[in-house]
Amino acid sequence: MGFRFRRSFSLIPGVRLNVSKSGVSTSVGRRGLFFTMGPRGTRTTVGIPGTGLSYTEQSAASPPRQVDGKPPQPIEPLDPGDRADWPMRIVLTLAAICLIVAGLLTFVRL
Repeated sequence: MGFRFRRSFSLIPGVRLNVSKSGVSTSVGRRGLFFTMGPRGTRTTVGIPGTGLSYTEQSAASPPRQVDGKPPQPIEPLDPGDRADWPMRIVLTLAAICLIVAGLLTFVRL
């Protein structure tokens, strides 16, 4: 059995930064509903607080895995043009997170 590492930090109410051995992810939401964006894609989790019951749906494809002893198909390298827009993707992701948090805070206060 391998070692695991996971640490979660609350940035502001409703937004958490999760750090683990496999990477960094961000979770937005409150008890019962969370959206998580990280290296494995986007995940939505809906649950009934206090019951331990929840449903999780992965929105992006997982990385390829080895099946029946065959190695996964190689991933094609990114087009150099795609690498140039990574700062804009970060800005858009942060803007989306801020909008979601603002919407959640508005919804909770009503």
